[in-house]
Amino acid sequence: MKILGIGNAIVDVICKVDDNFITQNGLTKSTMKLIFDENEFKKLLSNLKIEKTVSGGSVANSIVGISQLGNKVGFIGKVSDDDLGSKYEEGLKIENVEYFYSKKKEELPTGTCLILVTPDSERTMCTFLGTAGKINENDVNSEAIKNSEIIFLEGYLWDEGEPKKAFDKAISSANKVAMSLSDQFCVDRHKSHFLDLVKNKLDITFANEQEIISLINAKNFDEVINFSKQLGKLIVVTRGEKGAVAVKGDEIFECDIQKNLKIVDLTGAGDLFAAGFLHGYINNLSIKESLKKGTEMSSKVIQQIGARL
Repeated sequence: MKILGIGNAIVDVICKVDDNFITQNGLTKSTMKLIFDENEFKKLLSNLKIEKTVSGGSVANSIVGISQLGNKVGFIGKVSDDDLGSKYEEGLKIENVEYFYSKKKEELPTGTCLILVTPDSERTMCTFLGTAGKINENDVNSEAIKNSEIIFLEGYLWDEGEPKKAFDKAISSANKVAMSLSDQFCVDRHKSHFLDLVKNKLDITFANEQEIISLINAKNFDEVINFSKQLGKLIVVTRGEKGAVAVKGDEIFECDIQKNLKIVDLTGAGDLFAAGFLHGYINNLSIKESLKKGTEMSSKVIQQIGARL
């Protein structure tokens, strides 16, 4: 198998809202808020008209993208044996993703992410992790990991306790490890752990500019470049309108964004960028070509609603 993703198995529920809804519910635009109270989540959802539901989760979105590009891929993520859990599994099978998880009835329901899309195409997310956040080392299939060229992890999944043990088990069995830092909220919450992962455990790190600046407490992007050069690992950074940059050792590779796009929804831009880049990487394209493929995939997904092509 080319790539095995390990991440939060979350069903995305996409809704269009106006800016007032974001303000009235005390949300910060363009960020992800974790909701721990199931009733609070249901109350938020009850006031909304659902546009679309999709089997989501950051790394799962990337894995589906890699599958669509013709690669053999798999995914590990925890769901419950409920209606959404069955929909989740079915959604992956349709996309030719091998699902290495046997669902059973859990105390918590399958995880759900409310994606609120405002008129400016920005997305604000409210996530009720449900059983997805309870992943543990017993849920991680060591054989599947050993049989994969690369495993791809997400920062969203990392947490103290059981998820950390699942992470450690996955990394210890892996041939190569890639990870997305996922969100500045994750970086700020787990800074010392993420820094240790980037420096010592990961072969490839994906981040956006804000996340990597926050991770290393940089004052500007030059400090990010210097940090990345010293590491000698592959660091891939998306910079919004400034395009994307990859650093490996002393080499710096850049790629501009595609122009004149009709942007509808930025959900999944980072996930599909990672999909395109990893597709290039595992098929021996150059780093520059891999950046281009990532940019091409993210450009496609932001011109439609949702995080799947």
